[in-house]
Amino acid sequence: MYKVLVVDDHPFIRETVKMVLEQDNFRVIAEADCGLTAMKLARQHHPDLIVLDIAIPKMDGLEVISRLHDIGLSQRILVLTSQLSDYYAVRCMRLGATGFVSKTEGLNELSKAANAIMSGYTYFPNLSINAITRSDVGIQESDAIKLLSNREISILQYLAMGMTNKEISDLMLLSNKTISTFKTRLIEKLNVKSVVHLAELAKRNNLI
Repeated sequence: MYKVLVVDDHPFIRETVKMVLEQDNFRVIAEADCGLTAMKLARQHHPDLIVLDIAIPKMDGLEVISRLHDIGLSQRILVLTSQLSDYYAVRCMRLGATGFVSKTEGLNELSKAANAIMSGYTYFPNLSINAITRSDVGIQESDAIKLLSNREISILQYLAMGMTNKEISDLMLLSNKTISTFKTRLIEKLNVKSVVHLAELAKRNNLI
């Protein structure tokens, strides 16, 4: 029986994932509602599979994937998220995730993905070759976005959602000054004039 860590900030989602997977050859051994707790539990329990959302507090899912890879933990990672764009699927794949499923898909898709991953396959059913090619070539804004760090992507999303510096700093456990520095850096890197333009860019590129 495969051991699973479920990471999502919504208790209902965690309970649903547990219910679906435990009908099959899986056992949920731990749950986390933020990225920091997820890292701690991954080190502690060494699950076979981590089911991970992207939009989680204190450390987003992209950074969790990256850090797990950096410290040499070899768990398979299935991203279960409401983020629908090909951009996220490609980014997760490149960071080391082994599967990507939308929360809008049926529960059967989650079970199929988990079983495929544990059988040694990757699972990115909605990701076309064209999407991967576009992410390699890219033009203009997409090129600039690809160069952003995982933390910059998270802050860009939060700013685009209308959150204040203080709200973001509280969520990410960073100082208000640090968030302000990131905001200035994002405006420069993405060649826009204001936070309003950052939000428009994020929406155009399906980041929110």
